[in-house]
Amino acid sequence: MMTPPVKSGPRYNQMITSDKVRVIDEEGENLGVMYTREAIEQAAGVGLDLVEVSPNADPPVCKFLDVGKFRYEAQKKANLARKTQKTQEIKEIKMRPNIDDHDYDVKMRAIHKFIGEGDKVKVTLRFRGRELSHQQLGMNLLKRVQDDTAEVAKMEAWPRMEGRQMLMVISPK
Repeated sequence: MMTPPVKSGPRYNQMITSDKVRVIDEEGENLGVMYTREAIEQAAGVGLDLVEVSPNADPPVCKFLDVGKFRYEAQKKANLARKTQKTQEIKEIKMRPNIDDHDYDVKMRAIHKFIGEGDKVKVTLRFRGRELSHQQLGMNLLKRVQDDTAEVAKMEAWPRMEGRQMLMVISPK
């Protein structure tokens, strides 16, 4: 025996399982509680479907609607919501412990731009050769980055060493 496919979306007409429903007509007028069979007949009389808009209410609320148009509008609303949402990315800025002032300023402008766009920023400080024995220079540099972004960003991950690099993550406030 094969089961019928499960339809997504609201139940309508014969798919409504409850005996009695609260009915709202096409103009938005409340017609009160009536038997589902009677409500389906009234909806068909005006050329529309009986669509369950609030299935969890007691009794369920149904409306006289064109089910195809109702589904289309719901799909359009869902697509618009998906289009307008912003995903947060992690941008990476790489530096060296002995970075020059102008280079530092350029990196800071990039960090401010990323934070302004709502993205997190991972600041990576790479140590090479003997620089590894002067980790306090790297710590001072990351402290300076933190101070320069204090008004627009908060510290999400404190500076930590991972092999030959020191990492820190900042995110928008």
